[in-house]
Amino acid sequence: MAVLPIQITGNSVLHSPASEVTVFDSRLETLVADMFETMEAAPGVGLAAPQVGVPLRLFVFNWLDDDETVWRGVAINPTLWISPPPAGEANEDDESEGCLSVPGERFPLRRAELAILSAIDLEQKPFEIKAEGWLARIFQHEFDHLNGVLYVDRLAHLPAKAAAKAIRKSGWGEPGLSWTPGVDDLDA
Repeated sequence: MAVLPIQITGNSVLHSPASEVTVFDSRLETLVADMFETMEAAPGVGLAAPQVGVPLRLFVFNWLDDDETVWRGVAINPTLWISPPPAGEANEDDESEGCLSVPGERFPLRRAELAILSAIDLEQKPFEIKAEGWLARIFQHEFDHLNGVLYVDRLAHLPAKAAAKAIRKSGWGEPGLSWTPGVDDLDA
């Protein structure tokens, strides 16, 4: 297993729809194992294949909910159904998200409170998870990556301006930028 470099906003793989997974082999198993290791090293609660430069429709997730239930898995070729997002502005304390492809930044984003994830696992077995709260948010965030959308693309006007400023200030938004968890110090 290896920690993979995470692509930073501006790389085309992050801004393009990913392709369906059609080959289930040892390379896919290695990719998934490396994605788990990378996500944990970052640390993060989800990681989509495009974030490590692989334009495939899959993501990994690992989250402990308030009931101490561990939600850990890989979603391959997922579909996602969501409830309508609540009206109004996002609450900065309760609805701020971060993204490993926009490292170190967090901005408030209104998301649907309920989601149903349908996907297959590495053994090509279908599964479905009904999620609410943060797990639903994680699924929406990672699913967006598979469609070439970053959470900063969905921000309301004022947070979007702040995100654009942070991205410019960090020198991101152009091709070729990445960071490797455990290797690169992003605060330097």
